[in-house]
Amino acid sequence: MEEIVQADFMVVKALENGVTIIGLTRGKETTVHHTEKLDEGEVWFCQFTEHVSAIKIRGKAEIFSRYGKVQSGK
Repeated sequence: MEEIVQADFMVVKALENGVTIIGLTRGKETTVHHTEKLDEGEVWFCQFTEHVSAIKIRGKAEIFSRYGKVQSGK
C-alpha cells in the first residue's frame, strides 16, 4: 500500500513573462528536481514532497502559502 504524504502547498502567480520556478531535492546533495516557466497571469500550484524540499523563484511573482503572501522580483 502506498503511503500518502501530507505536505504544504504553495500557489505562484506570475506578474511578468518568463518567471522560473525551480524545485530542489532533499538529501546529501541539493539538485534540481523540476523547473517550470510561467508567463504573466499564469498560476501554478505546487507542493513540497518527500523529494522536493525547497523551491526557488526567479522573476516577479506573488507567492501564496499558509504563511501568507510574499512577492518576488523587483
